[in-house]
Amino acid sequence: MMFKCDMCGQCCRHLDRSEIYKEIDRGDGTCRYLTGNKCSIYEKRPVICRVDESYELFFKKLYSKEQYYRLNYEACKKLKEEEQLCHYHLLLED
Repeated sequence: MMFKCDMCGQCCRHLDRSEIYKEIDRGDGTCRYLTGNKCSIYEKRPVICRVDESYELFFKKLYSKEQYYRLNYEACKKLKEEEQLCHYHLLLED
């Protein structure tokens, strides 16, 4: 089993929500390595950006893999919903 990312880039646009990402945050909450929706250093990205490796190193004793994936998918869904709301509000302002 492996985490299935749809490469929307939303997780890379909200780094300011956690201090663990401060070294890769370009200052506005967006990853300095994000180009479009893709990581420009994907093969060499930090372990904190690797869902499966982060699970093995940091979360294996806290969650089952299924729980950990579920939490990550829920966070992903929430970020996408927030982005849609922002776009909707911008449309209403026009």
